[in-house]
Amino acid sequence: MSQRIYCISGLGADEQVFSKLHLLDTELIFLKWLVPQKEELITSYAKRMFEQVKDEHPVMMGVSFGGIISIEIANLFQVSKLFLISSIKTKHERPIWMEGVGRLQLNQLINPKFSTLFYPVEDFFLGAQQKDEKKLTATFRKNTDSYYLKWSIDQIVKWKNVTIPPNITHIHGTKDRIFPIKKV
Repeated sequence: MSQRIYCISGLGADEQVFSKLHLLDTELIFLKWLVPQKEELITSYAKRMFEQVKDEHPVMMGVSFGGIISIEIANLFQVSKLFLISSIKTKHERPIWMEGVGRLQLNQLINPKFSTLFYPVEDFFLGAQQKDEKKLTATFRKNTDSYYLKWSIDQIVKWKNVTIPPNITHIHGTKDRIFPIKKV
């Protein structure tokens, strides 16, 4: 019997983010992003995301914002293992500029519709340099719902978590521009 790992991709992304991950005797199950309910709190959203999980004590894997949701799930339900990739465990690991955006509520001024003028900047922050990586970010732009995007950004800049769940393995690159390793 193979091990199942429940995967949550980054903000607005889909299972393509895991396309180069190949693990022996492992079944990757990709949780689908849900449309947030009006004024839904991240804890409530994490509970709804967990409804897609069919194991009692699952192994979870989250990338970036998916890692934040995975942390929220692990704080609500017993998970046997949590893998965090290019994400943050607590609000203290969030970059200072995100803190400022959240405190000043500057994120409320952001129009979540992508403008082609910002594509190079977005690609830079997402680390998309190769043709296939830029294709992935283009898919992200095309498929991301603007309400979901605005809600997600709001949740990230206002996230209050200080609890690190047990059984966590945190994998983080040295060139992450969204969540720089110096804060992690």
